[in-house]
Amino acid sequence: MLAADPVRPYPTHCVRSDALAVLAERVPAAKAAATQALYARVLEGAAVVSPQLVLDEPPGLPGRPERPELVEPRKLGRRSMQSPEGRAVLLHALAHIEFNAINLALDAVWRFSDMPEAFYVDWLKVASEEAHHFSLLTVRLAAFGHAYGDFPAHDGLWDMCERTRGDVLARMALVPRTLEARGLDASPPIRARLQQAGDHTSAAILDVILRDEIGHVLIGNRWFRHLCDQMGADAHQTYLRLSDEYRAPKLRGPFNFEARRDAGFEEAELAALAGLEAQQRTEG
Repeated sequence: MLAADPVRPYPTHCVRSDALAVLAERVPAAKAAATQALYARVLEGAAVVSPQLVLDEPPGLPGRPERPELVEPRKLGRRSMQSPEGRAVLLHALAHIEFNAINLALDAVWRFSDMPEAFYVDWLKVASEEAHHFSLLTVRLAAFGHAYGDFPAHDGLWDMCERTRGDVLARMALVPRTLEARGLDASPPIRARLQQAGDHTSAAILDVILRDEIGHVLIGNRWFRHLCDQMGADAHQTYLRLSDEYRAPKLRGPFNFEARRDAGFEEAELAALAGLEAQQRTEG
């Protein structure tokens, strides 16, 4: 009679525990580099994914530097993009969004157990691309004589991450499908203003970000619908319920319908947004 194989414990260091370690990293450039290196290990087949591994949350998440100062969104002034200083403020705001987006994607990897292995690989891909965006923006910011941390910023993205920490369905609904999808809408007018100011280099970075963010929202849509299908729940009604339950930001047009369609939003959802946009125009 053959002896049964010994029970093998889950490895202490797998992709998910490594993602948690990177999330705790406080130095932005080091976090971006470590994120890209971790995803590269996954692509090389040199990393283990353990979906059933349950990890304890350490204090101090996410790791971030002492600066920028985090303030209420209403306290962030707006400056003209016609001036170099105004464009630097914009680039800093975008870099802050991308730094938070690295944290959000890494958090999804370590926090939510018992998902298909492809879920973790998808969100590591997102984290790696957000790290690339952050690096592009910080290099461009340096050309204006500034660094990440030089201007105040707000914490709205991580706030939603905290609210949805106990519910992977809510996370998929309200981070990629709501907050990141708003970026799809905001990108074209920002890019147009940069072009108008003659800043073609910064505008080209916006092109890279928009292309990749469409893929990120598509990943969010895929996993949101996967979870809804498992529950036998209607995706649109579930989204509306979660938006209300978790106090998600209200959507406002104009909407980038082409990008949202490419990102996996269904025609019924786009029709609802078109109606909302028309109503908002009527109300002024």
